Formats: sequence, structure tokens, C-alpha cells
Amino acid sequence: MRPVLLATATALLMTTVGAAAPAYAGGAAPSPGAPGIGDRLYPLLGNGGYDVQNYDLKVRYPQKDPKQTVTGDVTITAVATQNLSRFDLDFGGDAVGGVTVNGRSATFTRDGDELVITPRRALRKGKEFSVTVSGFTATPIEANASSPAGFVTTADGTFMAGQPNQSHQYFPSNDHPRDMATYTIALTVPEGWTAVANGRHVGDRTRAGYVTSTYRENKPLASELIQAVAGDFIVHDRAPVNGVPVRDVVPRRLADDLLPKAAVESSQLSWMTAKVGRYPFENYGSLVVDTDLGFALETQTLSLYDTSLFGAPKFVLDPIMLHELAHMWFGDSVAPHEWSDVWQSEGHATWYELEYAEETGVFSDYTGVKDRETYFKAVYARGDTYRQRYGPVAHPLKADSIWDVFNPNVYDGGALVLYALKQKIGARDFDRLERAWVSVNKGESASAQDFIALASAVSGKNLRPFLTDWLFGTKTPPMPGHPDWTVTAAPAPGAATKAAPAPAPAYRR
Repeated sequence: MRPVLLATATALLMTTVGAAAPAYAGGAAPSPGAPGIGDRLYPLLGNGGYDVQNYDLKVRYPQKDPKQTVTGDVTITAVATQNLSRFDLDFGGDAVGGVTVNGRSATFTRDGDELVITPRRALRKGKEFSVTVSGFTATPIEANASSPAGFVTTADGTFMAGQPNQSHQYFPSNDHPRDMATYTIALTVPEGWTAVANGRHVGDRTRAGYVTSTYRENKPLASELIQAVAGDFIVHDRAPVNGVPVRDVVPRRLADDLLPKAAVESSQLSWMTAKVGRYPFENYGSLVVDTDLGFALETQTLSLYDTSLFGAPKFVLDPIMLHELAHMWFGDSVAPHEWSDVWQSEGHATWYELEYAEETGVFSDYTGVKDRETYFKAVYARGDTYRQRYGPVAHPLKADSIWDVFNPNVYDGGALVLYALKQKIGARDFDRLERAWVSVNKGESASAQDFIALASAVSGKNLRPFLTDWLFGTKTPPMPGHPDWTVTAAPAPGAATKAAPAPAPAYRR
């Protein structure tokens, strides 16, 4: 992205007349799964007790109306990680028609954004099960850059911008990047409309005036990165890059203006692949929507931009497009273990964004300073102010607003950690680490502690004290190789302050 409670577990013993209670794996009686996955910043996001393997999502758009309510069905295949008497899904949409578990009707209740499901029979630890939520409904809302929301309407149709905690406004899910899964997405729209989702286009079926377009994402996908666009759009295919198909999705009426500006993504694919290795997915492309989102977003295999950004000068647009492409490796293929780890995604994407701007000769125009060293020296000077205001790089203070989490200290501060690390271990080991990070953790979520451990292993140095200070310290550590760099003192707590702007445009997400 580039911006402009646990429940009380009540044991349920399954008994039958004349028979003893069955034995359960692990010896524990069935109990409810937690209504949160354990994220510090979003306590009720995600759920406990199971691990999703696959989503089969079907959504129907009944009319050519971008503001319409849609209806859907989703079948989730999961493995129980405990003996489950009941479990939750995240869902904040309008209504639910019915729920079945393993083909049998189940009871359900709604508590805020929690869909609480009680199957007829308890689910055994280690066993696969399926849950189908049928006839759910959701209604899109207007774009709002101050408080971005998941299911969004524009003049041309609807799309998804679910990061970090809004995809469950569109469909029931375990809405946390710690539980990635594969997806089949089938969108049914009236003839004349176009529907596109993450991954590979499997095919279309036309029936009774409607077209169902099916897409398959075979690589693990975090729910916050789902894309489902439906409306008066066109799909433009470009030549593959190193075997990776490239396609763009834009409003039909704006295609002549927008498509040429997106063409840079092909050369950028080659650039990023040369930096960190093989592209991790089956295809790539850009989706441009006609609104003012205030951010760009790395929805998996189809990065999201708005027309406001596509109206910016090329020296602004191109580095931001590279930022979103870099997320395919850092943030999508390797997802944050919890939202405090978002620095890994945003810090890396910012790192490559700035490197690309420098190598393509637009750095000064883009940032207002001459080179990356000057840029990072300026970021370093703001380090204590950022840490006081937003929290340490890997420990944002709060999540009252999305911008509390996606704050300058995870973008520029995260990139500054990488700069310090490169100074510490040298360019050769740093490059080895970058490639190892996206290779070792491909298709999984990873934590700051995972990064520290891998950096230590690759470099052959114990980097735990060094990186712990940089990631979790309340004060900015000395910069290796630059004893002359100084940190501006943070204002006294409670003093009126004005945020120091970052040199680069605040359009990342």
C-alpha cells in the first residue's frame, strides 16, 4: 500500500444415550474457537481454531448498477486446529441466508462483525471440514480517502480495497493475513459488464443474459488482498514478461488515456525480478478506478490505482507503481504475521521504490532531494519524533485509524532499518538476505523475529541486539557508517507539534 477477545471457552462434551463420550485428538473436549486470531492491533480480526485451505467464492451482481447490493455464496475448506464446538468467521456485510458445515445445516448468530457458527457435531482437531455460507449480501459504499473501506462503488462499477481489515465487509472469511489460502472466485454480471478477480482467468459462461467469469488463485492469498472488480471495464492484455502474463483493467471510457500510462509495469517486472528473483505469481497487472482513493494498493496480481494518481506526472506515478509491484514479493507472497509486522511490507516496498527512482533518474524530482543517502539522512533526523508519535517501527502504538498503522515510521522508518542493516552487513549479504527472505517464506506469513533470525543466519552475525533496537526501540540507534548523522530531539510529550513531511509523496499504502 502507498498512501496520499478472546471468548470464554466452555467445554462441550459430546455424549449419546448409552454411549461414552467419544475420544478427541489431543485429549481435549471440544471448545469454541477464539473470535480473534491474536493480533495486538486488531483483537477481533481473524479467528482461532482452524486453518483455511481454500475459498470457493461466488458473487452475483443482478443489474448494471454500481450501487447495488450483491448476493453471494462461499464454501471454505479448513482444517481444525483444536477440537471445535463452534467457530467464528469475520463478516460485516448486510445479511446471511444460511450456513452448513460438512453439508449439514448449522446454527449461527451475528455479533458485530463476528459470524458465530455452531455445527451439529463437534469438529475434530486435525480433520478437514467445509463450511458454506449461502445467500449472504453486501452493499458497496462510496470511496473515502480519510477512512478507506473494503467494498467500494464508482461510476463504472465496484472493486475491493480491503487492507487491512475490510474484506469481510464483502464476504465471510478468516480475515487476517496469518491465514492465507487459495481462491476460486466466480463473478456473475449482466452481459455487457466485465468481471475480473485475482489470479488466472479460467473461463466465462453465458446464460440467460448473464456472464459468469471464473478466476483461480493457486498461490496463497491473504483475504485483505482480494480483488473483485465488476462493471463497465475492459481487460487489456500485454506481452508476457519472462513468461508472466500481464493484463490491465480500466474503465472502458478512459482506456485510451490510462492504458499507455500503465505500460511501464512491463519493464518494472524485469527490474524487480533482477533485484530479488522470480516473480511469485502466475500473472500481473494494474486496475485503475475513476475516483480519489488517496492511496494505491497491492491487491494480489492486480495492483489498484485511482485516476487521481494516474493524472500525476510520470516521475510520481512510476515509482509508486514500482512500490506496488514490489509488494507482490514483500507483503503478498510473504505476508505479515500480524499487523505490527507491516513495516516488512511497506519498508521493503519503499526501499525498492526509492532505488528505482534513483536508477531511472527521477529521484530529485520525486523526492526533492538529490539522492538516497540524503533522503535517509533526513529520515534519520526525524527518527525519534516518528517513534514518539507513531511507536517503534515494528510496534505501532494503536489502530484507531488506518493511518495509525500505515504511518510514516513503517514506510520511511522501515526503509531506514533496511539502510542501517545494509550498512551493518554489507551490500553482498544484504542482497543475499533479500532474495532469501522472499524464497524461504514464499506463500507464508512471517514476523519481525523471523526476519531477525534469517538476517543473522545469512550474515553469520548475531543481529538480534542490533535489529531489536532498530525495530522495537523508542530511540533511534546510531547509524552504522555515519557517525556524523544526528537525530532531532522529539518534542516534549503533550507539546503541540506539526508532522514533518517525508520527502516523497504520501501516497503509499
